[in-house]
Amino acid sequence: MSASEISLDEGLLDGAGDGPVLEVADLDVSFPSEAGRVHAVRGLSYQVSRGEVLGIVGESGSGKSVSSLAVMGLLPDQARITGSIRFQGQQLLGLSDVQLSKIRGRRISMVFQDPLSALTPVYTVGDQIAEALLIHGRGRLTKQAANNRAVELLDLVGIPNSGARSKAFPHEFSGGMRQRAVIAMAIANDPDLIIADEPTTALDVTVQAQVLEVLKTAKEVTGAGIVIITHDLGVVAGFADRLMVMYAGKAVETGHVNEIYQQPRMPYTLGLLGSLPRVDAAEKLPLVPIKGQPPSLTDLPPGCPFAPRCPMAVDDCLTEEPALSEVDGTSAHRAACIRSAELAATEAAADEIEGVDASNAAAIETAVEVFGAELIEEPKAALRPRAERPVVLGVESLVKHFAVTKGVVLKRKVGTVHAVDGVSFEVREQETLGLVGESGCGKTTTLMQILGLEQPAGGNISVLGKDVSTLDGKGRKAIRRDMQVVFQDPLASLDPRMPVGDVIAEPMQVHGIDTAHIRKRIPELLDLVGLRAEHADRYPAEFSGGQRQRIGIARALALEPKLLVLDEPVSALDVSIQAGVINLLDKLKAELGLSYLFVAHDLSVIRHIADRVAVMYLGKIIEIGDVDSVFGAPSHPYTQALLSAIPIPDPVKERARERIILSGDLPSPANPPSGCRFRTRCFLHATLSDSDKAKCIEVEPPRESQGEDHEVACHFARTKQVV
Repeated sequence: MSASEISLDEGLLDGAGDGPVLEVADLDVSFPSEAGRVHAVRGLSYQVSRGEVLGIVGESGSGKSVSSLAVMGLLPDQARITGSIRFQGQQLLGLSDVQLSKIRGRRISMVFQDPLSALTPVYTVGDQIAEALLIHGRGRLTKQAANNRAVELLDLVGIPNSGARSKAFPHEFSGGMRQRAVIAMAIANDPDLIIADEPTTALDVTVQAQVLEVLKTAKEVTGAGIVIITHDLGVVAGFADRLMVMYAGKAVETGHVNEIYQQPRMPYTLGLLGSLPRVDAAEKLPLVPIKGQPPSLTDLPPGCPFAPRCPMAVDDCLTEEPALSEVDGTSAHRAACIRSAELAATEAAADEIEGVDASNAAAIETAVEVFGAELIEEPKAALRPRAERPVVLGVESLVKHFAVTKGVVLKRKVGTVHAVDGVSFEVREQETLGLVGESGCGKTTTLMQILGLEQPAGGNISVLGKDVSTLDGKGRKAIRRDMQVVFQDPLASLDPRMPVGDVIAEPMQVHGIDTAHIRKRIPELLDLVGLRAEHADRYPAEFSGGQRQRIGIARALALEPKLLVLDEPVSALDVSIQAGVINLLDKLKAELGLSYLFVAHDLSVIRHIADRVAVMYLGKIIEIGDVDSVFGAPSHPYTQALLSAIPIPDPVKERARERIILSGDLPSPANPPSGCRFRTRCFLHATLSDSDKAKCIEVEPPRESQGEDHEVACHFARTKQVV
């Protein structure tokens, strides 16, 4: 349909009409490629009403973002789009870009995944928000009025000191503040529809909680319908009204959030729910990995696209693709599965799992049963009392400061960044210590100090009983054989020019292992991490993200180390792939007797994999102890805020929780607050008497025992149940 065949109803620009805000029907989107036409979206249909939140979930490549970019008219010219997209009755497909520009930003707005890319770096944040008002204001706003409104909007989304911050540039904002600024821009003209594409993916959990609260505020202020795209079922559990699960470009299950979480009728949805580690679990539960990869969208075979990965697939699943059909006799809940009735019967017979809220416990148990997930047993050595096991890694009073300099030719020191300021912990044999905290708290700097095996600026580091400050070059090389690292980004950590076999062989060659042994060891390592021997001849680009991370783990295991340092090893993976990698790490720990130092910002992952947890804030550990103690009875206000920010993939439980939203952003480590470093954001500090507040301001709290294997650095520590 050409642009000349469609005209824009100008009355649409001034207010909302009746009926659904957005109606998408039989939407198809395809792109040309060397391998053939990629059918990214296939026959997608859905509606969004005013004031309603629709969550769209699915793995990477399922068509979530492409479908929303099609609604916005932001796809490239080579995209072929058919079907219907109606906004308040107005057909959008066929409108020219000039016509769409009158709607975009005024009646429909979008919050993009990367706020830094969405903001122009050479204009102030306030000017960019004011620009959105002026462009769509049709001359009704003066520039001064637009600037004043921009400040009001920044204040509305929780930007502190909004008047001054409106004059700042995007790079002067933190990630969370940038995302809030983008939301302020999105709601500037009181739109009727807001599309949020992975708005919390790259953010810390505390900032994620703030952004979701801002989106809730935006919905209340504008009354807009919201489409939120995410791969995290926990995010939409407490926010969305309806849910649409996408796979291979199509909707495979739709319905009310509560119905889908409690009684999923599509094995793919069931697998996604079962793959999520639970921060609220009283005991360790099996994680469900969805084996295999999504199909290629260039030449889909007949039948259900999920069939090759589905444990419930039968011969009929391979002949014809199932359509979305009503389940349980209601048109509100639909699933694309010929065995949905059998799945309902299986769930009805499921028993509750102890420690998980009954609202979706049966669904989780069914997922474990259907996908055959098993819990990895603890190795016998790990069952020995912790005090009897040797220390593999010891860190005592570790300090790392960076000088802040000014000048180009004649540099002078103008300050100091206190990146790590007196960190102490230890990892014992066959133990996993989780190191958690917001970005900028010092986690990665601590890792770099440990991995560098050099004398620290302050404190001591010992690896396998050896003080690193006493090591020469030969000693450091020997220690590195027993301590290996797995990085956050598996693609960046693997040389793209080397086949996988050479990548895995490299550390063995460096340490002088003979060629015959290396040739024998490579297939053993690939098999150990769930890959095949023939994969050794392929290059990293030919693998999925989860497979690349397995290759990184295989390389780290090549020299049979005793300690693995893992830096956010699952943060960049889809939840289904994440579950497989976590299960692999559990298995390797049990079989090989490994110890892990595991850095993550996702406390759900730490709850599942770690034995002990250390919580960092501004270069210091403020709470440390056994996982059950810290998660079950958190005593530091910061730990409580972190735990309350973790979404639970259970709508009933998530909506009933008390949420602790931290005010402000992390202070600069170049100028940390005096006394307790957390006091500037502490909700407990605000309730104290003047004399107690003075103590927080003047005296740095030491780490003190809160019970067996539980220490907290807070003058007024008190337990608060938040999960």
